Amino acid sequence: MSLRFTPLPLDMEGPVLLERRRFADERGHLSRLFDAGDLAGFGWDGPVMQVNETETLKAGIVRGMHYQNPPHAELKLVTCLSGRILDVAVDLRKGSPTFLRHVSVELSAENGRSLLIPRGFAHGFQALTDHVRLVYVHSALHQPEAEAGLNPEDPGLSIAWPLPVHGLSPRDRSQPFLTADFTGVTA
Repeated sequence: MSLRFTPLPLDMEGPVLLERRRFADERGHLSRLFDAGDLAGFGWDGPVMQVNETETLKAGIVRGMHYQNPPHAELKLVTCLSGRILDVAVDLRKGSPTFLRHVSVELSAENGRSLLIPRGFAHGFQALTDHVRLVYVHSALHQPEAEAGLNPEDPGLSIAWPLPVHGLSPRDRSQPFLTADFTGVTA
């Protein structure tokens, strides 16, 4: 039985879309949510420092676009346990050829996919169904003084949210729009 991850192609270097192989029988299935050995080949280079779970109650709610500034930048592995989301990662790496471009992928309990988001990317998602549950595995501890974000409705990001956006937190709604003096972060 192999429960390893299979990488799937994306339009950008950095984030990695992973498909979890499942072992299924008449009782249900087993899939591996995290494997440091497998993920080392895709850029995971440290211990797991934090695991978070979120529940989003209504379709259309957007959470994000969050990141932590160096030296507290983190890798994130995002997995959807129930429902469906559009998961988005925006490249903020200073000097990157894909600076301010993003990738968006659907994650769901059914498709068995996870998104590995490297340091130097902002992350957010939109719930496509009611009652979405996610698990986040982080390579660094959350540091409030390093928190940063982008406004998920910033037209400069060109994110095509599939549903009307609602339910933004006051923090996410108040994030600034990009300006010409934003040159990125060091990953």
